[in-house]
Amino acid sequence: MTSATISAPSGASSTATSARDRMLLAKDASRTVGLLSDAQKSDALRAIASALEAAFAAIVSANADDLARGRESGLADGLLDRLRLDDARVQALADAVRDVADLPDPVGRILDERTLPSGVSLQKVSVPFGVVGSIYEARPNVTVDIAALALRAGNAVVLRGGTAAQASNAALVAVMRGALSERGIDPEAIQTVDDFGREGANALMQARGLVDVLVPRGSAQLIETVVTESSVPVIETGAGVVHIVLDSSAPLEWAEQIVVNAKAQRPSVCNAVETVLVMRDAAERLIPPVAAALEDAGVTIHGDDTVQRLVPHAVPATDDDWATEHMSLDLSMRVVDDLDEALAHIRRYSTHHTESIVTADDERAERFLAEVDSAVVMANASTRFTDGGEFGFGAEVGISTQKLHARGPMGLPELTSTKWLARGAGQIRA
Repeated sequence: MTSATISAPSGASSTATSARDRMLLAKDASRTVGLLSDAQKSDALRAIASALEAAFAAIVSANADDLARGRESGLADGLLDRLRLDDARVQALADAVRDVADLPDPVGRILDERTLPSGVSLQKVSVPFGVVGSIYEARPNVTVDIAALALRAGNAVVLRGGTAAQASNAALVAVMRGALSERGIDPEAIQTVDDFGREGANALMQARGLVDVLVPRGSAQLIETVVTESSVPVIETGAGVVHIVLDSSAPLEWAEQIVVNAKAQRPSVCNAVETVLVMRDAAERLIPPVAAALEDAGVTIHGDDTVQRLVPHAVPATDDDWATEHMSLDLSMRVVDDLDEALAHIRRYSTHHTESIVTADDERAERFLAEVDSAVVMANASTRFTDGGEFGFGAEVGISTQKLHARGPMGLPELTSTKWLARGAGQIRA
């Protein structure tokens, strides 16, 4: 198979003719990228941001091709929204890259230091992983976010962004590689295996020794496939079956504003709420006005028997609805007897991403924060705040729902590893 050639600045397209060859080039490039200074990495990212702004027209045009193909193939509205790039979204990508450039360098931090009885001094320092891989779907923003974070942390990156966004991703990768080349940095530090299709994804998942860590982002099915089929260590990011509990004491204004924001502001993203659980003794007070506010925002409510009685336009909820990440203007709503039942529902159906409670009862809020086992647990706030940018990390790699190494929104520190440095003066072990 021959590689695709992208019309772009010198250095923007790779001459490698196989996915493995590209990963070999990325591995070689990671050695030089890992030695770049703080200033060099920041300068490279600012060059990428400026190049993205200069390429608005080409990027949006490539994205229009992807959107047209997506509509023809019946791509869901939520995925089309994630796929879409316009001038404002490209500008937001450039701004996010500059934000990452301004973040403190995560490499070289002294995390621990001590002197052994022998006189040998030890330091534990943060170091780049080397090569970061990512497999994701219909999300061209991830192409830029992960590349920027990986480079800021001194890593090379290998991307598999999926067929739906192939033209958009090719344009973005070409722009970023061109910016690196113009700054005298090896452009092979940014690689895509999109044009190798499923073969490229398989090669990336089996690239143990070439790729140091793999981050999947997308549907539960994609993430499960990567976790089960990969020989490369995986940082698992989870689908977002996200819950909000409306407690008996929940202020109505808070309940309305938080639920509508969490569902309707951007329904296709993983931190959008999918299920609202309402305490039975507050159902009559809260459900009609909250449902009316949701319906005014275009939301279809899938409700249990009580919800259907209180909301005339609600459709019957099925057992599958409680486990569904709708990624659309659909929301599941259920009445529960008490906080114990709400917590039991969350334990059964949560993907351990984000859960929130709306309450005026501090004791119940603290119990919820303590007992819910998710990456981010909130009280009296919209689940839409679960985001690397909102948390002050700049762009994010993803929302990790695992418990090893990283959990929750992943920023720069999560793209570094550690090593111990030992300095002696001729000591030997007795």
